[in-house]
Amino acid sequence: MIRNASKQILLAEENEALKEKVVSLENVEDMIGRSKAMVKVLKQVEHVAQSDSSVIITGESGTGKELIAKAIHSNSQRKFFPLVSVHCGALTESLLESELFGHEKGAFTGAMYNRKGRFEMADGGTIFLDEIATISPKMQVELLRVLESKSFVRVGGNKEIRSDFRVICATNRDLKSMVENGTFREDLYYRLNVVNIHVPPLRERIEDTPLLVDYFIKKYCLSMNRPPVAIDSSALKRLQEFDFPGNVRELENMIERAIVIGNGKEIRMKDLPMGKDVIDTSIESLEDHEKVHVQQILQKYNWNISRAAKALKVDRVTLYKKIKKYGLKAE
Repeated sequence: MIRNASKQILLAEENEALKEKVVSLENVEDMIGRSKAMVKVLKQVEHVAQSDSSVIITGESGTGKELIAKAIHSNSQRKFFPLVSVHCGALTESLLESELFGHEKGAFTGAMYNRKGRFEMADGGTIFLDEIATISPKMQVELLRVLESKSFVRVGGNKEIRSDFRVICATNRDLKSMVENGTFREDLYYRLNVVNIHVPPLRERIEDTPLLVDYFIKKYCLSMNRPPVAIDSSALKRLQEFDFPGNVRELENMIERAIVIGNGKEIRMKDLPMGKDVIDTSIESLEDHEKVHVQQILQKYNWNISRAAKALKVDRVTLYKKIKKYGLKAE
């Protein structure tokens, strides 16, 4: 009995130590920003994390909405359970249904085995639905039912499955306007929009630019096994003056590119493409130019294949072929 009790004490201590490690791992990428706008967001995150209410995170593409969702989850009571992410805009209606609810073996062609859905995987934790505004009217009805009952049936199944999850959504569209014009269900909107957190664009918090630049320089120098580099004052000033339509994601892409092509100990103006009129002379082949351009468009639209294909004026199949051809991957 004493031996068993001793083991239980050791296991409890190991479990607490493991939990501390998990927390430290989940909070590695903290939100960066000291501007008034970001301080307000961080206070909202801290407050909302203590509740179990549904949250909609709004903001332009590239502002860091998924990072906000991670921060809410990692500071909540659900932090020891999974945070499951679903990019709704990248999936067709049928694929999204299978992804969310799972499917039974033989439910459709290619369903060779039973598969858990994301709602089932998120049991005890949080499910993050990115680009929620892109889901179809049918999926809006299905999602509303799941949110109300916390239960669902796998595609091709008949057994009801219950799951305890918290929902966090993100969108770069105006859902309220979509409700008014009838493209988004009003009841679903109010079910999701218990709390709204708006992430400001980078141009509205330019005082955070030097902090972000410093963070990304350290991040990519470390990942590329390069010695730390500085940034020229004129280059930093130009970054602070730039509009950044792609927001933080675009800034990160610029810094990564500057470190890759830069040869000196500091980033200079010549290393920063600040507009379409700037030509990168280090890339000579047409194929390499295409690869870079496709990568930038995919990042700009957060790897939403439909929107990226539309911007590139190609169909989805062609874009998928180019992604495979160039070995492109979402970061």
